[in-house]
Amino acid sequence: MIFKDRADAGRQLAGKLASYNDSGAQVLALPRGGVPVAFEIARALRAPLDVFVVRKLGVPGHVELAMGAIASGGVRVLNEDTLAELRIGEATLHAVTQAELAELQRRENAYRGSVPAPDVSGRTVILIDDGLATGASMYAAVLALRALSPSKIIVAVPVAPADTCANIARYVDDMVCAATPDPFRGVGAWYRDFRQVSDDEVRAMLRDAREWSLPL
Repeated sequence: MIFKDRADAGRQLAGKLASYNDSGAQVLALPRGGVPVAFEIARALRAPLDVFVVRKLGVPGHVELAMGAIASGGVRVLNEDTLAELRIGEATLHAVTQAELAELQRRENAYRGSVPAPDVSGRTVILIDDGLATGASMYAAVLALRALSPSKIIVAVPVAPADTCANIARYVDDMVCAATPDPFRGVGAWYRDFRQVSDDEVRAMLRDAREWSLPL
């Protein structure tokens, strides 16, 4: 399966989420690439759309290694084992958190402006991205979202390796992958158009979604 673009992927993925139509679910997209996918899903399901911004807290000098993550809603999740093993002190953790928090807030302001983040407590949340490779960012998003006490977390992506889908499925209530090609070759290999999504496009889609989504 090769998707024309992210909108096409969203329309195809929406068909696999039809059971959530008019369910009161909240659709959350990982920006930026997840937003065009989620836009089509939210429209098909008659559900509200917003972004869920996640920033990894990388170990200084080894930024690819996560010692935690922060996310929309003021959530911070820590990897206590990594912190203990590397003897990372509170001062270092605080400095990294503040730097990533500034970037998270910049992105949230860029995408949402003065509109507050949705309250997902007790609600079903459908978390969307344009695809997964290792799944590390989605895993951090799931952990952070869990701290906001939704009733259910559904992760849905157009394409991902089967083993990544299986791993994420261990931590959520439902995991929906439209395609699990083997060999995988990367998310972009399964899109004809995989150009970068701009901040302006994200803002426009969120604005449009606020106009047509049903009030809860």
